[in-house]
Amino acid sequence: MMFKVFIDGGEGTTGLRLAQRLKQRKDIELLSISADLRKNLDARLEKIDMADVAFLCLPDAASREVAAAARDCDTKIIDTSTAFRCDPNWAYGFPELGPSYFHAIQESCRISNPGCHATGSIAVLAPLVKAGLIAPDGLYTLTSLTGYSGGGKKMIASYENLHDKELDAPRIYGLNQQHKHLPEILKYAGLEQSPIFLPIVAPYYAGMLVTAGFAMPQDLSLAAVRKLYADFYRDQAFITVVQNEELPKMLGSNTLAGKDSLRIYVCGNEDRFTVSAQFDNLGKGASGAAIENMNIAMGLDPATGLEL
Repeated sequence: MMFKVFIDGGEGTTGLRLAQRLKQRKDIELLSISADLRKNLDARLEKIDMADVAFLCLPDAASREVAAAARDCDTKIIDTSTAFRCDPNWAYGFPELGPSYFHAIQESCRISNPGCHATGSIAVLAPLVKAGLIAPDGLYTLTSLTGYSGGGKKMIASYENLHDKELDAPRIYGLNQQHKHLPEILKYAGLEQSPIFLPIVAPYYAGMLVTAGFAMPQDLSLAAVRKLYADFYRDQAFITVVQNEELPKMLGSNTLAGKDSLRIYVCGNEDRFTVSAQFDNLGKGASGAAIENMNIAMGLDPATGLEL
């Protein structure tokens, strides 16, 4: 069966990766729009109406405008902005969080794709909160190391076309503790207060490593914590929990660049431990997750056309 797909905002990093993945598939017909009509709302709505699936790779305000204009359209719309991630009328596109998330993606015509930092943060925190090993009202610190591609075209250009000695080293941003991914982290990790969040952009193109640290609960072992994650993500093709005998001596933030999967690492000792989520900010953190959600929504194998 052939599916018609339209990417609104296909010139950005997320849209380009989407197109790259989808062009390789024989079951997808990508609908195109001429350059002079890319900002014409009526022309884009016509393409959305023609499609089985439409991806919105737009700023928040533009996504809201399109979604409102297409409210009576039956096309399955997958939005990659932050506009609808906490909207109860949109399915949150993180199927690994449980059957209810998977079924919502299957049944909904409106799906919001998770943010990259949020994907790693929720993957780390949600299993511990749901198991009752950390308190929902606790204050936790998350460190998220990312490649510069997550900053979009302007940031990519600043790293690749200009020389600034400050760009030669990692930089912390979001210093006001109001990063746009915090609301979805709070909601879907099951927390009652926002974590202290330290996003760091470093001088490499793609890859992400999100880490949080905790005191070891009494009468619990590192192996038991690792098993908890393995049980939580059991039978999930996109998320792998790395076992003790496979742990590397160091964790790289760009190890999974170009892939659409995510790895969980539980490290530490019997007093304290860390949990890290390693993935590509453009893969499971953006375009890969969007295609996974499309596959689920269209009744296909979730991994179709993706690189795990």
